[in-house]
Amino acid sequence: MRLKISLLKEPKHQELVSCVGWTTAEELYSCSDDHQIVKWNLLTGETSQIVKLPDDIYPIDLHWFPKSLGIKKQTQAESFVLTSSDGKFHLISKLGRVEKSVEAHCGAVLAGRWNYEGTALVTVGEDGQIKIWSKTGMLRSTLAQQGTPVYSVAWGPDSEKVLYTAGKQLIIKPLQPNAKVLQWKAHDGIILKVDWNSVNDLILSAGEDCKYKVWDSYGRPLYNSLPHEHPITSVAWAPDGELFAVGSFHTLRLCDKTGWSYALEKPNTGSIFNIAWSIDGTQIAGACGNGHVVFAHVVEQRWEWKNFQVTLTKRRTMQVRNVLNDAVDLLEFRDRVIKASLNYAHLVVSTSLQCYVFSTKNWNTPLIFDLKEGTVSLILQAERHFLLVDGGGIYLYSYEGRFISSPKFPGMRTDILNAQTVSLSNDTIAIKDKADEKIIFLFEASTGKPLGDGKLLSHKNEILKIALDQKGLTNDRKIAFIDKNRDLYITSVKRFGKEEQIIKLGTMVHTLAWSDTCNILCGLQDTRFTVWYYPNTVYVDRDILPKTLYERDASEFSKNPHIVSFVGNQVTIRRADGSLVHISISPYPAILHEYVSSSKWEDAIRLCRFVKEQTLWACLAAMAVANRDMTTAEIAYAAIGEIDKVQYINSIKDLPSKESKMAHILMFSGNIQEAEMVLLQAGLVYQAIQININLYNWERALELAVKYKTHVDTVLAYRQKFLETFGKQETNKRYLQYAEGLQIDWEKIRAKIEMEITKEREHSSSSQSSKNVGLRH
Repeated sequence: MRLKISLLKEPKHQELVSCVGWTTAEELYSCSDDHQIVKWNLLTGETSQIVKLPDDIYPIDLHWFPKSLGIKKQTQAESFVLTSSDGKFHLISKLGRVEKSVEAHCGAVLAGRWNYEGTALVTVGEDGQIKIWSKTGMLRSTLAQQGTPVYSVAWGPDSEKVLYTAGKQLIIKPLQPNAKVLQWKAHDGIILKVDWNSVNDLILSAGEDCKYKVWDSYGRPLYNSLPHEHPITSVAWAPDGELFAVGSFHTLRLCDKTGWSYALEKPNTGSIFNIAWSIDGTQIAGACGNGHVVFAHVVEQRWEWKNFQVTLTKRRTMQVRNVLNDAVDLLEFRDRVIKASLNYAHLVVSTSLQCYVFSTKNWNTPLIFDLKEGTVSLILQAERHFLLVDGGGIYLYSYEGRFISSPKFPGMRTDILNAQTVSLSNDTIAIKDKADEKIIFLFEASTGKPLGDGKLLSHKNEILKIALDQKGLTNDRKIAFIDKNRDLYITSVKRFGKEEQIIKLGTMVHTLAWSDTCNILCGLQDTRFTVWYYPNTVYVDRDILPKTLYERDASEFSKNPHIVSFVGNQVTIRRADGSLVHISISPYPAILHEYVSSSKWEDAIRLCRFVKEQTLWACLAAMAVANRDMTTAEIAYAAIGEIDKVQYINSIKDLPSKESKMAHILMFSGNIQEAEMVLLQAGLVYQAIQININLYNWERALELAVKYKTHVDTVLAYRQKFLETFGKQETNKRYLQYAEGLQIDWEKIRAKIEMEITKEREHSSSSQSSKNVGLRH
């Protein structure tokens, strides 16, 4: 990826340009110390003077009033705030008329910013004050006051906090009074510029120490640049939070959100005092010290999938290369390319007005449809369909271009959705709530309606990243997520009434990805790269989970690596310096998944015997139990030396009725409530009581005996025997109440138990004979 710079031979301004701002993707306003505000039209290349300010007004900062979300794309932003050296800020219309001038600070007003909703304006000045104003310019509050000038300010993503500079310090102050203020030393020189992105919640800072830095919203350093030759005078996030730009003397740099640099350009600009990204995130404008306005297009973006490599060579042209045969195709578009995604044998490209869908089998005839709303900010793909996110909503389309659904939820803000907080599979859409970050919304892909009984997935901590598995049946769909403590959890997506378990899979996990061909999960833990070959093991037999993992040292990937993709058995990881590392994992677990999904158990056993790996046998054991194939499970458990489990499986086989067998298989997987339910539905009350006795669930055992008026004496007898073994006295009030005046007769109890077993055998044989009669008929 690089920047394609365009700079006029002669500057349009006579003095330094202090600030720039886009109204649409093709129109820009610039303000200069020559008191002129100039409008640039990039389509025609024309410039025109909008207004000449009075000679005593030197503009310093400009910010357009935000477009309200969901309005048709390229809507004209109607007015902007201009801060100036005379201590005032001015609300100016698009046509250049000064609607209002407000006395704001003593000394220059150094920066002014609208919040994301356009309901408030923050200004900072040389007098060290931070003031909040209404959108009409009425003072609401003085948020803070300090002894040094405040050079830059930014709103937090929720418009509830303000970030500002204080010499070498950065300060985050919430609007609520008495809320905790976060302050930290960020640079060794005065901080000149800050920016806070609403999508990724990361902070940029630039200082006179010639460095730029990336921070998270808790003030933890994520990236620290090497010193440049000159102070860094400007930084700005791209709208989608994937890139940022850095400006200095004769320097313009394009960086990834993690800090490493894509491109460094050295245009003849003097210092770049202000950088603005266009609304669609495809180009940058810089306000230059020598009177120029520098424009730069982001080109040579690259997408890869299997043997295909797609490169954006120009604004409207893509090159597709098949690395197997070196065949090259050129794709031409009518409008500027804004977003693209290559996955599942399809390339999806959104331009400013249309969406193009290419199949990797045919690059000549794309499917084209018009976009409903504004600029697309996110494209996600699954095997059967893809998702577009823009300012108006979330839209799901098939690869044939058919509109499928558009999920909605209260308080939805599409401008802050990204690949970490939205996930897509063939049947489910998962979206993390921004208002309450402990909640995940789940929707049916085909209808856009809430999944199951509409219950939300709620966790105890804030969630950072979510990912749905891609294969298998809808009822078995799982979602993995990382929370604020960097713990990795997995849970089921289908939620009908009963509370689904959210089970921890790992700790200190920074990034994760599901395979696109089978439900294998990989993640980067503290110093290890881990692959969960069968994550479902946690629901089946948690004891053998460690045996189903593949782990290797991850120190070679340096600090803060990120998993880019997991295609087939190839994992692509981006290191902190931007380089890509490819890891191949064993292909055998994927083959095992395929055999099991087709119920080819003999082939699965044959594969494990051929590979002779404990990991594969452990996966097969868990898969067999999950699919209730106890014969295969017995072989697999024997192969990994779990002798106690082999004996338990053998004891299950000897049980007289199929209900008992099913109940014990469920118990084996830890589903005690389901096991009990199966027995009660079959009328096997004693067996339900007995499993609770065996598990020492004394309260539940007595509750069942009393409820069904049977075997109360059996429960009391076993309880008494249990207490005698440990030399304890009965203290439970319910047990004391029922034991009063009751004599325990073990002979009688044994006879009753024998009778129950006989009854179960008769029940089993009668149901079998009725089944045979049915078959004969």
